[in-house]
Amino acid sequence: MKSSRTNINLVLGMPLLCAAVVLPLFVKDSYVLHSLVMVLYFAYMASAWNFVCGYVGQLSLGHSVFAGSAGYVTVLLFTGLGLSPWLGMCAGGLAAALLAVCIGYPTFKLKGPYFTLTTIAFAEIVRIWVENTDEFLGIPLKGAQGLVIPPSAGGWAAFQFDGKVPYYYIILAMLVVMLLATLALERSRLGYYLKAIRGDEAAAQAVGVSTTRYPLIALAISAFMTGLGGAFYAQFFRYINPERNMGLDLSIDAAVMAIVGGQGTIIGPVIGAFVLHPVSELARTYFAGRFLGLDLVIYGLVLIGAVLYFPKGIVGPLERLLQPRARRAATVDAPAARKA
Repeated sequence: MKSSRTNINLVLGMPLLCAAVVLPLFVKDSYVLHSLVMVLYFAYMASAWNFVCGYVGQLSLGHSVFAGSAGYVTVLLFTGLGLSPWLGMCAGGLAAALLAVCIGYPTFKLKGPYFTLTTIAFAEIVRIWVENTDEFLGIPLKGAQGLVIPPSAGGWAAFQFDGKVPYYYIILAMLVVMLLATLALERSRLGYYLKAIRGDEAAAQAVGVSTTRYPLIALAISAFMTGLGGAFYAQFFRYINPERNMGLDLSIDAAVMAIVGGQGTIIGPVIGAFVLHPVSELARTYFAGRFLGLDLVIYGLVLIGAVLYFPKGIVGPLERLLQPRARRAATVDAPAARKA
């Protein structure tokens, strides 16, 4: 089964990756490149959300707090101390992981909707506090106004580029690393423990699997990755504020894309982002100015259709379609493995 799943992820993922690598060679329009960067960004954020929520089975709608907190740390270290955003991203990711441990330890003791509501509450508390705080311990947060990243001639060192292409390849590389981390999770003991907790928490606890410790480890890693994404977003727009970087919309988008694509799978969140974000962007671009709210209606209809016809995510039918091919590949490989 593991071999079949790996083959399916390769069959689905490799063509997407190859197309993504060469796409900027053919696309020169700045708006299209910007949209592609955002598709990859949401694919990355959905994959980071899926790292813990897809495998544990708990629905978190508070991941935006990790993206926003890491983004603020990165920007403040750059504007206040002149620290390179590359180092600031790592510091921001670690800050997000620490925050995740503080939030996750009490919340993982809650189940079902109580867990979800608590994650929303924590995220909203932090967002509202930042939104209403101009300065904290001498650190300028500027409240709802947000922070602007000043232009710099540092280029790569300052994480600032003239065009969209460098940002495109950076977020593409981050997405590949995120997918490799998810693949490693699936094959690791931690991944098996998380799947056991998702399948039957009481049974997992009965055989000695900690239902708090291992989800907390996964949450810390997920928060670190989410924090890196939040820092990238701030550098890409050269601006950060609570509503944009800590708002509930980001958490919902990441969760919805992962669920619609196929949570608990490697390639599912990527497929969800590649389907939903372009639909949302096209609907907003072509209908928002003419028919107020029609873009949201179209987006909602796509979500309803995906949930009704693909209850296990879009990746489910694709896996069933490719399963015979994966089985044949495994059958061909089996005799060679026995001879070896």
